[in-house]
Amino acid sequence: MMRNLRTAFGLLTTLPVGISEPWQPGDSGRAAFWVPLVGLAVGGLVWLAWLGLNLIFPALVAAVLTLAVWVGLTGGLHLDGLADCCDGLPGSASRERRLEIMKDPHLGAFGVIGLFFVLTLKATALSLLAPSSGLSIVFAATLGRWLILPASRLPQARPGGMGADFAAGVRPAGVWITAALPISLAVLLGMQGAFAVLAALISGAALLSLAWKRIGGVTGDVLGALVEVAETVILLSFVFRTRGCNPLF
Repeated sequence: MMRNLRTAFGLLTTLPVGISEPWQPGDSGRAAFWVPLVGLAVGGLVWLAWLGLNLIFPALVAAVLTLAVWVGLTGGLHLDGLADCCDGLPGSASRERRLEIMKDPHLGAFGVIGLFFVLTLKATALSLLAPSSGLSIVFAATLGRWLILPASRLPQARPGGMGADFAAGVRPAGVWITAALPISLAVLLGMQGAFAVLAALISGAALLSLAWKRIGGVTGDVLGALVEVAETVILLSFVFRTRGCNPLF
């Protein structure tokens, strides 16, 4: 249990937990049970940073610095996946060529554009969040990471990759048991939480559908992009509600 917990934090954060044991195939998937807890921890630390920075800086500066903390805690892992997906999924190319582009460590124009818009939207949303909506940061980090568990059950576009190793260890029962954590947070957030869940599911389904059509399944990059897209959409949904523009509720 502790080994899997350390593996989850070691893979998904830059926190100095250390992974001393020899790596075994499927280790990342066996640690999947703890992935939402990693999101809770990351979101909690980012929320505290956001609260503290807003006490001493204007909202926009505090938001940018909070985002820097967020990226620092995760090592930009999911942003890397987002950039690779932005480079490989759009445009015209064969399935094999798309997978080659996504595996290429070099950053292309679409990757730069994708990173720019996601980071800009996140920073803007953080600057507009009302003090009462700070828990949405924790919710975004938690739900965003939980979504990669059911997504990993989809066909793997690149057997033998990091995404396949993760999927190999994920157990269906664990997917639904761990859903209790984001569901609890959604309940605490009330109708805003329900709206955010809906927005995250729609955007996540759109990304996964695109990956299915373009490369025939998911990869580790797609799972990383899913986290970033979900986090961004959730934060935007709370800004939408805060500004009183939501026609649904």
